Amino acid sequence: MKKLTAFSILVVAISGLLYFAGQAIDWARGNSGSDVFHLYNWGDYIDPDLITQFEEETGYRVMYETFDSNEAMYTKVDQGGTAYDLTIPSEYMIERMIEEGLVKELDHSKIDGLNHIDDDFLNLSFDPQNRYSIPYFWGTLGIAYNEELLDGVVLNSWEDLYHPTLENSILMIDGAREVIGIGLQTLGYSLNSTDDKELEEAAEKLTDLAPNIKALVADEIKMYMIQEEAAIAVTYSGEAADMMWENESIQYILPEEGSNLWFDNMVIPHTAQNEEAAYAFINFMLDPEVAAQNADYIGYSTPNATALSYLPQETVEDEQFYPSQEMIDQLEVYENLGLEYTGIYNDLFLEFKMIK
Repeated sequence: MKKLTAFSILVVAISGLLYFAGQAIDWARGNSGSDVFHLYNWGDYIDPDLITQFEEETGYRVMYETFDSNEAMYTKVDQGGTAYDLTIPSEYMIERMIEEGLVKELDHSKIDGLNHIDDDFLNLSFDPQNRYSIPYFWGTLGIAYNEELLDGVVLNSWEDLYHPTLENSILMIDGAREVIGIGLQTLGYSLNSTDDKELEEAAEKLTDLAPNIKALVADEIKMYMIQEEAAIAVTYSGEAADMMWENESIQYILPEEGSNLWFDNMVIPHTAQNEEAAYAFINFMLDPEVAAQNADYIGYSTPNATALSYLPQETVEDEQFYPSQEMIDQLEVYENLGLEYTGIYNDLFLEFKMIK
């Protein structure tokens, strides 16, 4: 009887293993192959209707995964555990990924629509000749505020965030470059500083800001501001646009000391398994009507010059989201700091989070 029971248990165990193995194979078949496109993108960074449209027009099935920071995206791509076919990093991270061989050089003969991109967004320092990346969105880092909750405080600069009446009033974007950059620019330094003394001063300056910080958050920042759970948010321009759409009391400014001008571009990671799908997606997003629909839905600025004619005139004339050249000249683009100073920025940021 014991032998029979043991045998029965063995049969059940083997049957179970075979079942789950079959399920795993079926899952793998459903998530790989020439008809599947793995897209790794920021959260809430594409109109969902466009994913459906892309699938219908091309026959590819999109497997969509999101990240909340360039660093998180970099780690996943570097580890190579998932063969993403396309991802959308920011300029300084693109530069790093190029240097480390983590992205593939593009075959421009397979790209249709690059002529729609404004020349101001091509051939930039982080990727000359756009050998590795194609523009997707651009924007700024600034201050969104609810004028009904400020009790008369006027905001024009980073320095204004230190006002003593703003205790526990500010939502801060959860990012090392953004936070340390604010400390640097408040003092008149470059947000790409690699001067140890300047970085120490910036970190010390930020300790004075800590009492005014309500929380460091990511995608939730938009919801919190719309629901009036905070008076101020240091956030990206597209997030601010969504806040303003949902709550008419919210405004957005670029600080007078300057801020960050950023670019997010499409790249094909070195582990991509479906390059043809990646090129199909790039071409799809370069279509002016598609680019306009995406910009209208997301709220960020499109680098697609032709697409501007499909957007509301009041949108493209709003200098908070399509700044004049004079305003752009006051902004800085993040540079790749290298491993040493990337680590220093991260350490200073962690110290700030601990006191907060």
